[in-house]
Amino acid sequence: MNVIIETERLILRELETSDLDFFAGLLSNLKVMRYFPKLASRKEAQESLERHRFRYKLNGRGLWLMESKQLHEPAGVLGLQMQVVDFKAEPEIGYLLHPDFWKHGYATEGGIATRNYAFETLKMPYVISLIRPVNLPSQAVARRLGMQISRRTTFYNLEHFVFRVDRDQP
Repeated sequence: MNVIIETERLILRELETSDLDFFAGLLSNLKVMRYFPKLASRKEAQESLERHRFRYKLNGRGLWLMESKQLHEPAGVLGLQMQVVDFKAEPEIGYLLHPDFWKHGYATEGGIATRNYAFETLKMPYVISLIRPVNLPSQAVARRLGMQISRRTTFYNLEHFVFRVDRDQP
């Protein structure tokens, strides 16, 4: 198990092939995926998991499994990955939580730790989050990470806000 970040309540670690059941369940959950164009099949979830594992080898980043220390079970996925937005690769913090873990501050806790990791360890100048205008809960998390809307864009044929925070931002 390759742990990337540990917080008071969370372990963020690389996804493993043994996480497929949880990951596929997350990507096929109607509540979790309500702001996405479609639910993912198990095959699509497996392909996505494999892409993240490839990203780890490529540059050490991708979506990571977010595990609750107290419950010793997965809470969701959260991570840092490069996304091509408006023809430019940008570091994005992304997160998906299982509904059982909503409204407990896990996305914020993991997001702050990931933002700090990006700035302090990786020395990235900024990070973004791509969030649909209708996704108010994710927008609230982004704001708690210090992000503000920097622009609008079309990403996978859907309108998104690009939330951003800079390393040298007060």
